[in-house]
Amino acid sequence: MNDILLKGGRVVDPGRNIDQVMDLGISNGVFADPADLHDPEVVDVSGLVVTPGFIDVHVHLRQPGNTAAETIATGTLAAAAGGFTSIVAMPNTNPPADTAGAIEYLRSQAAQKGCVRVLPCGCLTKGRQGKEMAGIGGLAAAGVAAFSDDGSCVQDHALMRHLAEYIQSFNLPILDHCENDCLAAGGVMHEGKWSVLLGMKGYCSAAEELMVARDVILSRMTGARFHIQHISSKECVRLLAEARRDRLPVTAEVTPHHIALTDECIKTYDTNFKMNPPLRSEEDRKALIEGLASGVITVIATDHAPHTNTAKMVEFDDAPFGVVGLETALPVSLTILYHGGVLTLPQLISKFTTGPAEVLGLKRYDLRNGNPADVTIFDPEKSFTVDPEKFRSKARNTPFAGRTYKGVIKRTYVGGKLVFQQ
Repeated sequence: MNDILLKGGRVVDPGRNIDQVMDLGISNGVFADPADLHDPEVVDVSGLVVTPGFIDVHVHLRQPGNTAAETIATGTLAAAAGGFTSIVAMPNTNPPADTAGAIEYLRSQAAQKGCVRVLPCGCLTKGRQGKEMAGIGGLAAAGVAAFSDDGSCVQDHALMRHLAEYIQSFNLPILDHCENDCLAAGGVMHEGKWSVLLGMKGYCSAAEELMVARDVILSRMTGARFHIQHISSKECVRLLAEARRDRLPVTAEVTPHHIALTDECIKTYDTNFKMNPPLRSEEDRKALIEGLASGVITVIATDHAPHTNTAKMVEFDDAPFGVVGLETALPVSLTILYHGGVLTLPQLISKFTTGPAEVLGLKRYDLRNGNPADVTIFDPEKSFTVDPEKFRSKARNTPFAGRTYKGVIKRTYVGGKLVFQQ
């Protein structure tokens, strides 16, 4: 592997509070002092931003079980195109990733066909049924990065307590899709003005808030690490703020679509605006942005949920929840948060790097010499219009088609290997 000199870029390294124009060296797959490089390949990155590789803690790769929508090969290529060098693969595959064998399968396929680091997530319960604890010890031994029943929420509070107590002994996080089944039942969009006007069954934010409150209580009780997935309501931000104030090990992520869009978008009946949790009110959207600005929300994650065109081309009520997001996450976030004057560039980059690293328990996630050379390089000023036909993902179900944003990924390196270039 040739030495590489990334020359003249604006290096933004939140883990070390660095934001300056400087050179960055890579040798044998790790960061190295530029002065120690031997006949390096010189890459001029002047005018571009150079950061640690992005981490997405919430990705659906659909393999095994639904390779018509996505595969490990296409999903990881989409991740690389979005600047992500590590992704956490959700376990709601078919069959679910509730055994060590399923984790080994994912690892094997990712090693053969993936181009970024794929971190497996194991199920909390057998078959994601919320009835019986999965083989937590075996999954931990197989090397899972976290546990989740994503797409489902454990309704049995006593079972979740036992899971929290047991998983804490492995020092791994629980990634929880917070949803009360009774309150959410049958809902296809946010319960509010627009659900009434459109005559659709609403999904109230209280369904999410109840389970966020439950997880905060259990974290306080057990000391377990809870990470709240795709937080979407104002009240959830308040609950999280209280947990953070009390220094509980509770974190949360927000998706780009929840900070950019609202339930009003659904008036077109376009199923690409149908996701779970649903797009909520403008008041909720602003609260999420404030949560990012205040540091209460520390992670931006995509909840990349690919579906085939056929699956989405049905009546709104019948369409599956979910949108793709790996290839639009940075530009949407840059446009709304950085160009919108909400966050500085280092603050924004921390939501893709040190924030997710904290959730996963990764230490010293930065560009210091000796660390694996996972690097994201992008142009923060270049505008482009989202064209789903150019996606590397197999799926096209994006709510951002035809919209223009600022921010283009130019290069992505994983372990010093160039895995994406534009």
